[in-house]
Amino acid sequence: MLLMFFAILCPFLILVRPLQRNKFFIFYFALMILSAYITEEYYFKVKPLSHNAVMLFIVYHIACINISTFFAYWADKRAAIKGDWRTPEAHLHALEFLGGWIGALFAQKIFHHKNKKHSYQIMFWLMLVLECAAVYIILKYLGFIY
Repeated sequence: MLLMFFAILCPFLILVRPLQRNKFFIFYFALMILSAYITEEYYFKVKPLSHNAVMLFIVYHIACINISTFFAYWADKRAAIKGDWRTPEAHLHALEFLGGWIGALFAQKIFHHKNKKHSYQIMFWLMLVLECAAVYIILKYLGFIY
């Protein structure tokens, strides 16, 4: 399972240049690999690309990307208060598009961050619609939706 997670995530990190500079995507990558390692080492082993491995990948992905997105918003809000370097909006939107919109929504509500900037909100909701469309297309292609 650890090798499967690494094989799925590594091409994103190598081929998509904006993700290479996104420290929160690197954090997500590390969380995913650590989750796979802990699961294999201390709980159970699953065959690569089996139904169980794919389901674990999806569950871990949803949890880790939302945790990473939440921390990205927290760090950006803290930087805004201190006047430090901010997290680029493109990095936040990339995390949202990869499935971190739940963590982003919670962070917006908790930290009151990026919720009054209309241009950001328009892009946030556009990312959500694009992600839903991408999931629909993938599920339709795989034959789960007719």
